[in-house]
Amino acid sequence: MLRVAAIQAEAVPGEVAVNLAAAGRWIDRVAAAGADLVVFPEAFTTGYDERAFAGPLPEADLTWTVGVQPAVDAGGVTVLLNTPLDHGTFRSLSTVVLRPGAVPVAAYAKQHLYDAERATFTAGEHGASLTVGKHDVALSVCYDANFPEHAADAAAAGADVYANSGAYFPGGEHRRDLHYAARALDNGVYVVFAGLLGAPYDFIGGSAVFDPEGRVLDRVAQDVEGFAVADIDPERLAEVRAAQRMWADRRPSLGPRTI
Repeated sequence: MLRVAAIQAEAVPGEVAVNLAAAGRWIDRVAAAGADLVVFPEAFTTGYDERAFAGPLPEADLTWTVGVQPAVDAGGVTVLLNTPLDHGTFRSLSTVVLRPGAVPVAAYAKQHLYDAERATFTAGEHGASLTVGKHDVALSVCYDANFPEHAADAAAAGADVYANSGAYFPGGEHRRDLHYAARALDNGVYVVFAGLLGAPYDFIGGSAVFDPEGRVLDRVAQDVEGFAVADIDPERLAEVRAAQRMWADRRPSLGPRTI
């Protein structure tokens, strides 16, 4: 089985070194809990902060990941670390994949930019997934999960797990929980959501792991730091997909007709 962990923590706005040190400590903790894959909240390296986004950002050469690679190597875990990246001519909200003994890769850039993000960042042009153990893990960032076709495309490509790094504002609890449960049920996949806490906009966390029927397997209590952890069970995937056949029975096109 694949054991996944979703971090719920507060990042200090603009303090990249501080946040990377915190990331290293979280990696140590989830590795001790037996996790194989850990997902961090959105923009964890800088905090989700418009002033930080407008200033110096971690660079796309990823040399700054040297601050967390030792924890990755020691823990033997695969890490999905979401960060703003400065590419020189544009900026993105990207998920960097860190693996033990491997070169870091900026694997995915957020495809659906939310509100003020559009003034700073460039949207990604394609989805991305990686193999961890025997499972394909699809990458997504916050607002991506509001679009059912984003997770559906990942499932069509063979994903068993839909991993999302997010940052939800106060009042977003209902939408947050409904979106991730629906993405799981609609597509027969596990969903791993890592939510940011705290400053500067009182982010509300919500980190959780959902099973392929949209049930919560583990969740971090509201307003506290911690992590949700659960096992990806291939037998459970097969069982749900055999019983809940929406994906297998879907028709490729049911386009509208004008009457």
